[in-house]
Amino acid sequence: MNAGSDIALNTVWVVLAAAMVLFMEGGFSLLEAGFVRTKNAVNVTMKIFVDLTIGVLAFFLVGFGVMFGKDFSGIISFNFWGASQTLHIDLNLPLSAYVLFQIGFAIATISIISGAVAERMSFKAYILIAFFVAAILYPISGHWVWNPEGWLAQLGMKDFAGSAAIHALGGSAAFAFAKVLGPRRGRFNTDGSVNVFAPSNIPLASAGTFILWFGWFGFNAGSTLNAADVNLSLIALNTMLAAAAGGTSAMIYTMFRYGKADPSMTMNGALAGLVAITAGCAFVTPYSSILIGLVAGVLVIWGTLAIDRLQVDDPVGAVAVHGINGSFGALAVGLLDQKAGLLTTGHFHLLGVQLLGVIAVVFWGYSLSYGAAKLIQATVGLRVKDDEEEEGLDMAMHGIPAYNELERFSDQPVSDQALYLRTGSED
Repeated sequence: MNAGSDIALNTVWVVLAAAMVLFMEGGFSLLEAGFVRTKNAVNVTMKIFVDLTIGVLAFFLVGFGVMFGKDFSGIISFNFWGASQTLHIDLNLPLSAYVLFQIGFAIATISIISGAVAERMSFKAYILIAFFVAAILYPISGHWVWNPEGWLAQLGMKDFAGSAAIHALGGSAAFAFAKVLGPRRGRFNTDGSVNVFAPSNIPLASAGTFILWFGWFGFNAGSTLNAADVNLSLIALNTMLAAAAGGTSAMIYTMFRYGKADPSMTMNGALAGLVAITAGCAFVTPYSSILIGLVAGVLVIWGTLAIDRLQVDDPVGAVAVHGINGSFGALAVGLLDQKAGLLTTGHFHLLGVQLLGVIAVVFWGYSLSYGAAKLIQATVGLRVKDDEEEEGLDMAMHGIPAYNELERFSDQPVSDQALYLRTGSED
């Protein structure tokens, strides 16, 4: 196969993988809509559309250049994406295909935050957060890890598809925003006990989980950027095995610990397995992938309980799924990497680098997001009013309920504006 054919095949593969990653936004939307209360389902869906609009443009116009441009001291870079001569990555495909693929990663990082702040964040504030994450937060730390001239890349950090660069970062940012935002009204009692807000639609959440699981094959295997990569099928297999193991351990743990197999924890267990294997899917064996997934499925439960004890309200478990298991997944590479892992070769160096990388990314994600949250809180406002939260953000922010059957929901009339938009008539 000649060079032109190689480029054409790689282009098709990366564009298809990018489409799979972008389709994951549908998974985020359904998962969050199923986990929140009915009165907030439209709002979480609209926030995903913010990711797909504001987030895409912010990363294209600013973030990509910050992440992959000419380096300044290993910390930051900048160039317009079209200046391919300054892109310090050896690509065997058009730059436009690579930009499209990276857009999917950037907006996935924003969507991690969406679930953690659900049901009480101002929509205007979320728009600012989406721009901030796509243009500044993710590109700078992503530059450290994935730009060959970034300081963590220079140290030899391995994060194949983003357990640290995407998930640990997004999870730590989500924790900061949720902490500053405060819990939903009535979530915690004065004695520290937790009131359970039941998910509105478990089948809907499960459909979102299935879509995310499907898209993850593009997320991980697409990161080869090469349709002929000999590791492509191994990466896909490792992805599948870790997800299955994560769902298995979470399901069995809840069945024996609580007497019932918990569906939301089973879903989050599978997602935790996917998050944890994202860093090492190209570097570990299938058996190691199963081990990583098994640990992740239990770790997400322990993490969720720990976050509740801290009285930080995370309606979908985003911090435990992405932040905790993203960190674990990056560290697992240092333990189980076939060529340099502590448990496989006895060498400590890679684990030390991975630990340093996780600490740097988590500290960056939390500290900068905490500052951004405080700034937004002091200016445009971070949280909705109490009466808006009580009414539900679907009506307060968007003027239409998720399930618009007027005869059944006579207590939730659709706003005049929404009726006009839907019917084209003011009658």
